Amino acid sequence: MYDAIETLSRSRRWVNHVCGVCGVFQSGRRMADLTSVLEDMTDALRHRGPDYSDIWVAPSGEVGFGHSRLAIVDLSQAGSQPMSSANGRWTITYNGEIYNSDFLRDRLPSVRWRGHSDTEVLVEHISRHGVPETLRAIKGMFAFGCWDAKESELWLARDRFGEKPLYYGQHRGAVVFGSELKALRAVPDFNPDIDRQALAEYFRWTNVPSPMTIYEGVHKLPPAHYLCVSDRAGVSDPEPYWSVLDVVGSALSLPDGVDTVDHLETVLDDAVHSQMISDVPLGAFLSGGVDSSSVVASMQRRSSDPVRTFTIGFSEASYDESGYAAEVAAALGTDHTDLVVSPDDAMQVIPDLPRVFDEPFADSSQIPTYLVSQMAREHVTVALSGDGADELFGGYDRYQQVERLDRLRRVLPGSIRRALGSTVERLPVDSWDRLGRLLPRPMVPSGLRHRTGYRMHKVARLLVADEAQDAYASLMSIQGQSDGLVIAPLESVPESAEPLTSKMESMAPFERAMLLDTLSYLPGDLLTKVDRASMAVGLEVRAPFLDPDLFRFAWGLPHDHRVRKRQGKWVLRELLRRSLPDHLIDRPKMGFGVPIGHWLRGPLRSWADELLDPALVKEQGFLDPTVVRQRWTTHRDGQADLTFQVWSLLMFQAWLVEETG
Repeated sequence: MYDAIETLSRSRRWVNHVCGVCGVFQSGRRMADLTSVLEDMTDALRHRGPDYSDIWVAPSGEVGFGHSRLAIVDLSQAGSQPMSSANGRWTITYNGEIYNSDFLRDRLPSVRWRGHSDTEVLVEHISRHGVPETLRAIKGMFAFGCWDAKESELWLARDRFGEKPLYYGQHRGAVVFGSELKALRAVPDFNPDIDRQALAEYFRWTNVPSPMTIYEGVHKLPPAHYLCVSDRAGVSDPEPYWSVLDVVGSALSLPDGVDTVDHLETVLDDAVHSQMISDVPLGAFLSGGVDSSSVVASMQRRSSDPVRTFTIGFSEASYDESGYAAEVAAALGTDHTDLVVSPDDAMQVIPDLPRVFDEPFADSSQIPTYLVSQMAREHVTVALSGDGADELFGGYDRYQQVERLDRLRRVLPGSIRRALGSTVERLPVDSWDRLGRLLPRPMVPSGLRHRTGYRMHKVARLLVADEAQDAYASLMSIQGQSDGLVIAPLESVPESAEPLTSKMESMAPFERAMLLDTLSYLPGDLLTKVDRASMAVGLEVRAPFLDPDLFRFAWGLPHDHRVRKRQGKWVLRELLRRSLPDHLIDRPKMGFGVPIGHWLRGPLRSWADELLDPALVKEQGFLDPTVVRQRWTTHRDGQADLTFQVWSLLMFQAWLVEETG
């Protein structure tokens, strides 16, 4: 039996927030007051949770954890963290939910359980089977740090798809980690430089791709990876315990005679049911689209009471789906709450975005995501979402665009294709925009009617691209690598944040784009957006479509079960027809956004003018003030629609101003 683990400092803050984890591993030189440091780190995460905060320091003083908790399962003190195993060897600080914890509990018959939290199941499973084997056994969303007192090793791990974040870095001989960068910034004298290469990547993708962060020497632990830290070996390279590529390569189609839609209903219902486990009020986001409607329909099939559903609507009709959501809610019989917000309501969120997202992040749907989370939190503590369905079932229009353009690229000789792409790109964005407005609608393909110049330049980059990876990047990035925006000698980096393997190169363009989205866009943009926006208001959001069994099933489907008659998510739509009328299923897909581009020319103009002032930009020394000014004036004066590029500039500038005080 190892030395009993003692708690050196413990404080409780009874507030309504969500989970955050942090910790310090000290090698050699020790911090003067580790307990105080951990308290500051934990306090920096109080917006993530919970009902109280705990600090734990090992008797040796070489490692300490902090945890802020929202009690979801087991509201008693038996579920509090950091938590030690019964034998005292392992201690864990953990954020997330393990959906198969009851299954795993039954396979640990010798444990004398103190409560019924999934945390206790996790730490006891690790105690008996180790971290790697436990990671392969658990299903859920999570990020954790755990300490092995026998081997003096710190282990860090993150869930399969990257639903929960985990940052780590080294500081004066110590390894520090946390759910958000603000926990690391709370460490005394932790002041790393901004990584200019990461900044350049941010301006391409509107987020800082993993494993980079905005800071030099600080990393995101990639999804489905773990690492180990010890005095003797230092910080190991992250190692995968699960692979999207392996699942995709081994996924099997259903046997003959099995109805695909029936099987999808079973697998989806199992995933949804497992994520409905909660000892606190639970509901769902409902936009009225196929994805969220499918989740809510499944929830309602498993619930004897009306499910609580939530929708945000906007006064601008082209951005408002609340009417469709209300129809879906009525058809499914949910207890529905909606709120139509004004532009003023939405714009009041903008000053908080740098604090909420913690590093530059520029998907403008972050605003409605925050607002719907804020509204839902007034009624429930947990909400289910439809995130991940597009990547599993081929829902994005760009997958079909990639397929069509790939055929064009194959037909045209390389020299002609590159010459055509260069010609298209030579015509400025504003000229393409004017041409798109002048030509009769029948002459302009529907996909090019909105932001014509921006989209034509994407087409140009795709025509010029010689590799499949570059072609994907041309559709996903908002600008090229060498545009002179970031002031620094930058290295040449691959066009995509994720390298293509030979296995991916052999895939059809449609499925390859789905897979690349799963590896990059899903964790880097969508899941980051949902986690930060919901955690900021104390709401836990779960994504049933990211259940590993459902993921394996979806990748065993033939292509015609994804797309029929140029419409994606065929099999999911067929399942939803069992619950909803066709007119609520077959309508065009709408994005979850706000009219940021229009606001920047109106009520947000003075705010943007101030942040993009050439004198300020020059003084900061990161961006070329001439390039910044040109982009801003081009958009502001209506010469072209540069919403994406300008919003990414503003989100960096707003973050930098707050960062530098």
